[in-house]
Amino acid sequence: MNIKNLIENNKYLEARKEIIKLNSVDIANFLEDDVNVDTMLILFRLLPKDMAADVFSYMSIDMQKYIIQSITDKEIKSIVDELFLDDAVDLLEEMPANIVKGVLKNTSKGRRDLINQFLNYEEYSAGSIMTIEFVNLRKEMTIKDALEYIKKVGLDKQTINTCYVIDKYRKLEGIISIRKLILNDENTLIKDIMKENYVYINTYDDQEYVASQFKKYDLTSMPVVDKEHRLVGIITIDDIVDIIDQENTEDFQKMAAMEPSENEYLKTGVFKLAKHRIIWLLILMISATFTGAIIRRFENTLQSVVILASFIPMLMDTGGNAGSQSSTLVIRGIALGEIELKDMLKVVWKEFRVSIIAGFTLAVVNFFRIYYIEKVQFLVAVTVCLSLFFTVVLAKMVGGMLPIIAKKLKLDPAIMASPLITTIVDAVALTVYFSLATFLLGI
Repeated sequence: MNIKNLIENNKYLEARKEIIKLNSVDIANFLEDDVNVDTMLILFRLLPKDMAADVFSYMSIDMQKYIIQSITDKEIKSIVDELFLDDAVDLLEEMPANIVKGVLKNTSKGRRDLINQFLNYEEYSAGSIMTIEFVNLRKEMTIKDALEYIKKVGLDKQTINTCYVIDKYRKLEGIISIRKLILNDENTLIKDIMKENYVYINTYDDQEYVASQFKKYDLTSMPVVDKEHRLVGIITIDDIVDIIDQENTEDFQKMAAMEPSENEYLKTGVFKLAKHRIIWLLILMISATFTGAIIRRFENTLQSVVILASFIPMLMDTGGNAGSQSSTLVIRGIALGEIELKDMLKVVWKEFRVSIIAGFTLAVVNFFRIYYIEKVQFLVAVTVCLSLFFTVVLAKMVGGMLPIIAKKLKLDPAIMASPLITTIVDAVALTVYFSLATFLLGI
């Protein structure tokens, strides 16, 4: 009999025996997706104390809020005390003030002081995402002493794979892996085998920079120090995975001309979704009036050679697509640390060469299509194809440069993505098109 059948037959204790065999992530998913909220609460309360806290940390904010509001103060204290400190801080950052107050009221003074200290760090800084559940050692210890100490305190730590060596003032002096501790002689001193050349970050470093350091040095954890180089916490790879996911989501939203939102799509109201989109849509709509102004300016040209109007969509679409290709690659390169501000000339030169090849190929193919197949006049075909060539060249140059310029101005390069690039390129493409038509066709 599966878990759902046991629940339907009100055999909750038997269901509990089956549920606790699952991974904490799977339990959280089951409670959120496969049972109603009343049954979820019953099953959650039946979980062992340490497992309940672990399952709780994997639930959505809405479900966490519902549980906090539905259980007793004693149960709240039990959950918060069992959570790793960084998970507890993440929980409280998302909760309304009245719930935060209630949760903090039901925690021990020492833990409450630590949580308040973490909540005071600037959002998205290293200090706001670090944890203090790490193992610290002294360099005067022998390996035997160190291993005994780890056995004593390690159970409650988030990781013991890397241990941190500090002095009496808590200043970080080195790091050492559990592997080195296990493989070396037990009488060896920590100071003789610890690594003194290590990577660290400051409490006020931005989380995006922290993620880039993890990627650069291929780390699973990293120490966080204050201005006096005192060890105040560590950041682990599970937090970095969440940050990378969050940053990528934010970039995608900005690249699609939307205000970033941390809420899940299906759990976000339609008015909130509309609000996040309308501002940029208005900006882009108003900026598109430049395109209309250019068309009105060359109205006589269009009236003289009406067929020119039929090629406008093709030019604008191709220009927008060409610019979007370049901007997407450059934005991603900046995000991954592959492209820096000093590389602007390299990017421009590379995009220029790419645009020459792409523009020439498109122009030649298009000439054969409209001149030989559609039987358009020779000069009109030349005008359209030359315009297409210059549009692709300009679009790729603009698409490559704007994200780097945005970075230099301390703006998010992601805002210089497809919608904005397309709007700019449209205006440029039409100006080139009608100017060439006026010159070549003698209008």
